[in-house]
Amino acid sequence: MSRGWQGADPPQRPVLFVNPNSGGGNAARARLAERAREHGIDVLEVHPERPLATLVDEAVTGGADALGVAGGDGSLAVVAAAALAQRLPFVCLPAGTRNHFALDVGVDRSDLIGALDAFTDGVERQIDVAEVNGRLFLNNVSVGVYGDAVRQPTYRDAKARTLLATAAQVLGPSGAAAELELADDRGRPHRNPAVLLVSNNPYSFDPMRPPGTRPTLNSGRLGVVVLDSPPAGRSPGRTWTAQKLEVSAPSTVHAGVDGEAVELDPPLQFAIRPGALRVRVSARHAAM
Repeated sequence: MSRGWQGADPPQRPVLFVNPNSGGGNAARARLAERAREHGIDVLEVHPERPLATLVDEAVTGGADALGVAGGDGSLAVVAAAALAQRLPFVCLPAGTRNHFALDVGVDRSDLIGALDAFTDGVERQIDVAEVNGRLFLNNVSVGVYGDAVRQPTYRDAKARTLLATAAQVLGPSGAAAELELADDRGRPHRNPAVLLVSNNPYSFDPMRPPGTRPTLNSGRLGVVVLDSPPAGRSPGRTWTAQKLEVSAPSTVHAGVDGEAVELDPPLQFAIRPGALRVRVSARHAAM
């Protein structure tokens, strides 16, 4: 099968975690929980009194042999981390707002109910995941304020506009990137960038592809995008790939990790974990 997909036997004790409020209530409107139960899938709904991490621990202890989630990208990372730790297949249902990971992994974002077939008629492959200070992320970690970058007069050439188009699509909540320092693949230092974006596999900057998409999740490389705050006449942006990256800072860094606002203690240690996660999608989606 294309892109490395292989046939997979249906799980015997699949569990699906549903955030009914994600994506403005997409799961509730589609009656996803009811449809999942019709497929023989155990459904656990996330509520403030029953947080996702607690539900995941209960499901794993109860013998779940496949973990799926219908929610935003931040929820996906929590469930994927448990699936990776237990070496279980992971299923992503596109019930969030943007569903970036679903798009890149091959799920038809317009077919929420059809994505349930990953449990009953699915195919599987292994993809990379990334981590920062030991915390897993599927999409990216972002630091910096996109709006501040846009207003800088240095971001006017074609390359800078392409970088900004990608940043607009994928930057999560974060704070100013002041006093960060890192070195690129040429050994050139970058100090006090306006924006830093580190992704699980690099984003495409091909104008023929939609901005904010990744051609592959199996390159074994982090993608790094830096939008500097340069003096006149110096390049405003730089992209490269790496297996590891260290970013120093004098104090706690406010960042967006898969769309969730978090605080990270420096230095920030990024790494890629090639082929670490078993991911499963509907055979019909994989064939598209």
